[in-house]
Amino acid sequence: MNFKQEAAAKAITLVNENDIVGLGAGSTMAYAIEFLKKRIEDGLTAKLVTSSFTTKQLLVKENLRVLPTSLFKEIDIYFDGCDQFDKQLNALKSCGGIHTQEKLLASMAKQFVLVGDDAKLVDAFDVKYPLVIEMLPQSLSFVPFKIENLFPGARTSMRIGDKKDGPVITQNGNYLLDVYFESWPDLTGINQSLKNIAGVVETSLFYGLACKAIIAEENGVTILEKN
Repeated sequence: MNFKQEAAAKAITLVNENDIVGLGAGSTMAYAIEFLKKRIEDGLTAKLVTSSFTTKQLLVKENLRVLPTSLFKEIDIYFDGCDQFDKQLNALKSCGGIHTQEKLLASMAKQFVLVGDDAKLVDAFDVKYPLVIEMLPQSLSFVPFKIENLFPGARTSMRIGDKKDGPVITQNGNYLLDVYFESWPDLTGINQSLKNIAGVVETSLFYGLACKAIIAEENGVTILEKN
C-alpha cells in the first residue's frame, strides 16, 4: 500500500458501529471509501455524509447511501485531508474551494481527524498556499479592500475558472478570494478578524478543530493527538 492507503486504512479503524461518518475530498478519501465499504460488507452499520461532490459520486458508485448533512445536528467522526497542518493540528484547506462545507462537518463532528502523509505536517504554514475566503458576490470590491487594509502586505486574487470565463462559483453561489501573506500572521485571530468583515462567509483556516491526525510515513502510521 502507498502512504495514502495506509493512512486511510488506519482512519477507518476508528469508525464504530452505528456511527455517523463524514468524509471530505481528495484521493485519500477515495481509499477510505474502499476500506469503509469492506467494513460495511462485513457487517458494520454506519450513516454517511460528505462535504464533497466527487466523494459523493464515488460513494454512490459503490452503492453506499449518502445522507444530506442537513439531517444531522452532529456527527460522530469526520475524516478529511488538507494542504498543510501544524503540530497543533491547525489545518489549511485551500485547493478544493469547498472549505465552507468541510468546516461545517468538521465543526459538527465529535472527532475531526486529519488524514494524510507526513509531507503535509509542517512547523509553520508555507506562504505558497493562500488563505481562501468564500465571499458574497456583492462584496467583490469591499472584501479585498478590507483584507488588504487589515493585513498590510497581503495580496488578494479572485479565483478564476480555467474552463470558463469568469470567477469560480462555489456550491453556495459565492466567489472565492485567495489571500497570499508575505509571512503568516498569528493564527489565533485570523478567522474572527476576517469573519467580522461583512460579506465574508468562511475561511479555509481550520483553527483548533481537529482532534487527531493520522500520518503515514516510511516507518509506518502515526496518530498525532491534540494536546
